[in-house]
Amino acid sequence: MLSLGIDSGSSTTKGVLLDHNKILDKIIFPTGANPKQTIRHIYNTLKKDYTVYTVTTGYGRELLETADKRITEITCHGKGAAFLQPDINAVIDIGGQDSKVILLDRDKNIKDFLMNDKCAAGTGRFVEVILRILQQDFSDLDSYVLNFQPIKISSMCTVFAESEVISLLAQDISPNAIAKGVISSICERTAAFAKRLPLDGSIFFSGGLAQSHAISLELQEKLGLKVVTHELAQYAGAIGAAVIGMKKIKKF
Repeated sequence: MLSLGIDSGSSTTKGVLLDHNKILDKIIFPTGANPKQTIRHIYNTLKKDYTVYTVTTGYGRELLETADKRITEITCHGKGAAFLQPDINAVIDIGGQDSKVILLDRDKNIKDFLMNDKCAAGTGRFVEVILRILQQDFSDLDSYVLNFQPIKISSMCTVFAESEVISLLAQDISPNAIAKGVISSICERTAAFAKRLPLDGSIFFSGGLAQSHAISLELQEKLGLKVVTHELAQYAGAIGAAVIGMKKIKKF
């Protein structure tokens, strides 16, 4: 039996098929307006003809009727990050609608956590909104901001920050510097939020924004601690769900 982990997030839904400690397959798909249809699509795409034990997590974890177990995203992100980088002490996850800071104990279980789901200014949605105004794609962000000094973005609300960016553009401020300022702003807010917990050692950076080297470096600078990530960091929740599923299988 294989383990299938699915993370139904606000922006994307991720699925991972696990055989013991080996990832056999993975998929990511925009969650869209019908998260129930999306999670079913992920499930059917990865399950194929396999016999699977399915664990779901994330906002839409209750939407898959065939799931064997449903686990909170805090637990799954911690397990998934430790699977990808065993020597970490904490996880910072910046998702589409929320951000999370998770402390791990010696055995990589959850020791403490904080979650901010009240304000979009510290999330991936904030970056998405601003880049849309700048007419830039996230995949080009690192090269776009390279060697530019950040322009300070003072607004603490996504709506007001959007107006501020439009005003800066009207003043003929470099859009590259504005994008760098957005990175600095979100990392400063995330670091201030994360420091409410006693962080030390290596911090694992997960979520969609972890794909950006510029954001990882800026977050490391703001935290004053080593920040590590992984090419599969966006799948951390789904991986953690699959890891938990595999442990359940081994008990059968």
